[in-house]
Amino acid sequence: MRRRTVPATALLAAVAAPGTANAAEPGPSVTKQGTTRLDGRAVHFVSYDGLVNNNSFQKNGLLTYQGYQYAAWYTATRNAVVARRVLGGDTWSTVTLSHTLKSDDSHNVISMGVSKTDGRLHLTMDSHSDGFFYVKSVAGLLDDPASTSWTPAVFGAVRTTLDGLALTPQFTYPQFVSTPEGRLQLSYRVGVSGNGRNALAEYDGSAWTALGEWTSSTGTYSTAHGSSTARNMYLHGIDYDTSGRLHAFFTWREQNAAVMCNSGGITNHDTGYVHSTDRGRTWRNDAGTVVGTTGTSDTVAVGDAGLVVDSLDPDHSLMNQESQATDSAGLPHAIISYVPGRFGQCATNYVGDRSANGRAFHLRKNSSGSWQKTEIPVALNSSQRTKLVLDRYDNAYAIFPYGRIAGASKSSGYTDWALLYDGGDLNAFGEVVIDEMRVRADNVLSFMYQEKSSGTTPSPLHVVDFALPA
Repeated sequence: MRRRTVPATALLAAVAAPGTANAAEPGPSVTKQGTTRLDGRAVHFVSYDGLVNNNSFQKNGLLTYQGYQYAAWYTATRNAVVARRVLGGDTWSTVTLSHTLKSDDSHNVISMGVSKTDGRLHLTMDSHSDGFFYVKSVAGLLDDPASTSWTPAVFGAVRTTLDGLALTPQFTYPQFVSTPEGRLQLSYRVGVSGNGRNALAEYDGSAWTALGEWTSSTGTYSTAHGSSTARNMYLHGIDYDTSGRLHAFFTWREQNAAVMCNSGGITNHDTGYVHSTDRGRTWRNDAGTVVGTTGTSDTVAVGDAGLVVDSLDPDHSLMNQESQATDSAGLPHAIISYVPGRFGQCATNYVGDRSANGRAFHLRKNSSGSWQKTEIPVALNSSQRTKLVLDRYDNAYAIFPYGRIAGASKSSGYTDWALLYDGGDLNAFGEVVIDEMRVRADNVLSFMYQEKSSGTTPSPLHVVDFALPA
C-alpha cells in the first residue's frame, strides 16, 4: 500500500488562490482496513476481455444501505447469489436464488437497486440483448435488516418481467438509481450494440411503469474515412446530485466500421453530456437546451447541438461505460480513457493498443461552467475500465484495473494526480465493482474484485475496504 497526502506547498498555494477549498481540508489518501472473502470459487470465464462478476458498469453489484452491505454474484455452479453483512463486519450471509447463469457472457451481470419507498431490494440478472431475469425482496427487508430473516423466502419468484411489465426482448446494461423521492428507476438499453436506444422504467413502491426510450439510434455520423447511419449511446453512468438533477455522460458507438481508419479499432467517439431536471422525462444539453423527451419521437440524437463536451474521433480506442460522479456542488465529473494522439492517430488493435498506450483522463465541469480535462499519470496496462469516486471533501479517486488507486485533491484543481495504492497484494483480474453508496454512508471506499485465474477455473471473490480522509 502507498499512502500520500497533499504536500504543504500545495496547501499553501490553495490558501493563496481565491475560490479554492479550505486549506485545512485533507487531500486524498487511502488506508486499507481489510479484505473479506465472498466466495472461494466464483465462476470464472473471460468474455469480451472481462468477467461476469466484475464488470465495472454494474450498478450496483455491491451496495450499502441502512448499516448493511449487499453483494451479488455467480458461484462456480453458476447459481446467482446475494449476500449481506453488517457494515464493516467480517462475516457474509449468503442466499442462493433460483436462477443459474445461462451463458458464458460477461455482459450478463447482476445489478441491484433499492426502492426506499418500501424498503425492497431489487435484482436484474443474466441479459445481453435478450430477455432479463428479475427478483425483488419482501417489503421492509432493507429498513429493518437485523430483525428480518435472511433466507430465500424473503425473495419472490424469479420473473422475466418487472412484475408483469415486459419492457423489451433485447435488454442489456441494467442500472438502478433511486430518485430523491425514494422511487427506483431502471436504466437499460433496447436493441443491440451499434443499433440501440436507452430507456427508463420507474417503480413507485407499488408498480413498475415504462417511461420509454430517450435516445435515438438514427442519423448520419461521418468522418474522413466513411459514414454510419446507426449507433447506440453508451452511458458512463446515471446519477442524481444533491439538488435532484440527473446527470449522464456518454459515448456513441457507430454500427459501421467504415468510420474508422482501421477495422481493428472500435467505433466509439466523443464524450457527451446531458442532464434532466424532471426525473428523466426531458433531457437537456450542457447549455440547458432541451434535446430530447423520454417516450416520444423527439429523443437525444447524434446530430443534436451541444452534446459533445470532449471531442474525439473513432481512431483512438475510446472506452465506453467508464465512470462518473457528481461533487457536493452538483458539478459533474467523469473518467474517460483512450489512446492519446502522441502514440499515433490510428488504433489498429483495440485491446492491444489500449493495453500498451491507453491513458485515463479526469473530465469535469468547474465552478465557472467550463470543462477541464486532466490526464492521470498512471498507465492503464489494460484494455479495461477505470472507476471514479469523490470523497466528502470532493477529492477524486480513480480505481484502475487490478485495484490500483490514484487520487487528486480538489484544492489543487485536480492537477496533482498520483498513485496511492498499487494493488499488488490483491491479485485482481482487472475491473472492480465499486460500492458507490458506502462512500457516502461511512467514508469508506469498498470494492469487489475477483482473483486472476486461467480458462474456466473458478477463483476467489473478495471485498476490500479502504478508509478515506476523516
